[in-house]
Amino acid sequence: MKPGKPDVEIELLLRIIDQSYDHVAWHGTNLRGSLRGLSVEEASWRPAPGRHNIWEVALHTAYWKYIVRRRLLREPRGSFPLKGSNWFARPDAGGQKEWKADLTLLDDIHNSMREAIAAFPREKLYLRAHGSKVSNAATIYGVASHDVYHAGQIQLLKRLMRD
Repeated sequence: MKPGKPDVEIELLLRIIDQSYDHVAWHGTNLRGSLRGLSVEEASWRPAPGRHNIWEVALHTAYWKYIVRRRLLREPRGSFPLKGSNWFARPDAGGQKEWKADLTLLDDIHNSMREAIAAFPREKLYLRAHGSKVSNAATIYGVASHDVYHAGQIQLLKRLMRD
């Protein structure tokens, strides 16, 4: 491959990441679209006691984008901006400022993960990802699937909340 020429496989993975997160896609609502326009009250609504709210699902997706970036770049653990891992408790009635800050965190982490993918060496795509049982490529398209899965979950929670 010539210097400066984009790699076809990396470009395809970036398109998959983009469509699952915030670009138009044939499958319908993507992750960011499922969160668009939600009030803090809607983001905080729980379908039942002990169940996750939309806000928590959004942060869960941010965490796994962080994990993908960390695995690709072989970064040490413990650098996620929030204390804890995987699921982060959010209030049943938080503030609009905090909700917007967590959406910005999601965007920032997504963008940093996307940058790591764009710069990732093609020759390492099919090697096992650091700290994973699957390849780097599977890790990347897996996080896209994760976004679409949770976008659907959020759409269902919105429908349940409004019925």
